[in-house]
Amino acid sequence: MIIQYHKEIGEFESYVLGGDLGGTNTKLGIAGVKNGITTPLFMARFQTQEIGSLVPAIEETLDYARQKHGIEAENACFGVAGIVSHERDYCKLTNASWDVSTKDILDKVGLRSATLLNDFEAIGYGIEALDLGSGKDILKLKPENRIVNGNRALMGAGTGVGKSILIYRKGTHIPIASEGGHMDFPVQNSYELELINFIKKSYGANQVSYEDIISGKGIESIYMFLKERFPETQCTKEIEEEKDKVPVIAKYKNIDAACTETFRLYAKFYGRCARNFVLDYIPRGGLFIAGGIAARHRDIFTSEEFGYEFHNCDRQRKVLQEIPIYIVLNIDTGLFGACCYAAK
Repeated sequence: MIIQYHKEIGEFESYVLGGDLGGTNTKLGIAGVKNGITTPLFMARFQTQEIGSLVPAIEETLDYARQKHGIEAENACFGVAGIVSHERDYCKLTNASWDVSTKDILDKVGLRSATLLNDFEAIGYGIEALDLGSGKDILKLKPENRIVNGNRALMGAGTGVGKSILIYRKGTHIPIASEGGHMDFPVQNSYELELINFIKKSYGANQVSYEDIISGKGIESIYMFLKERFPETQCTKEIEEEKDKVPVIAKYKNIDAACTETFRLYAKFYGRCARNFVLDYIPRGGLFIAGGIAARHRDIFTSEEFGYEFHNCDRQRKVLQEIPIYIVLNIDTGLFGACCYAAK
């Protein structure tokens, strides 16, 4: 599937290939570079679980660029959901069965260079290039907080959970890779402990992490834990019949009691994760919440549950109140960030 961003393809000095590889979708895009500015031109989207390798997808994207627009991309960067090697040339995807090797890519595809970033590093570079004041790509949750320079915190949930710290240095932000989504989920009471034990039993797991709670999989787990506590409805039957239950649970979150309670708890747990992350680093430049769930369900972050849990720290409540919070509405920010990195 090709999505066109920019009509004037031939007006640039050079072209780069960027990628955003997640557990559900793999996006590859071509961007034009002129006078140091990177402009997204078009994107090709693939189902990660179906392609089995990045090379054919790259070849298809580059062939489209040549045949449709007569352009060549020489340098590439791919944001990948997983731990990137020290040399930035290899990654085993966390939520997919295949891996990514830049050596393999360069051997088989006509590129001059290729490098890998953690997917949230790539989003960090993309945020650096967005206009924070436009309201188109970024939603500011605390209008009373002024935009200030300083370190930023970035987190988000989708198929998995990602985090990054954006270190402020000399007018720019440098994203740092993290696997903080795999940190243990902190239980606060016996009811939450029941939920954790339910998830452990369901997946045969010894540990329950933030990713098990606030990813898409977490929404389904919370619902499955709760559904026996509520009367069965027509919504229950529809959810049971679906392989991917999360969109249906979300559809009925304001109708069905079990779905409502699922998202109430989800917002609370997301707020707890965000609070603990912010307390680790005190990002005066703001907390940025990215990922497909945030872009589609921004009401989670305006809810009473999220707000209460985010500020629920007696000793540092004032600091938490001063941290700006932004929702990243542009779901292609990671792809844009990879293109910006390739252009550099």
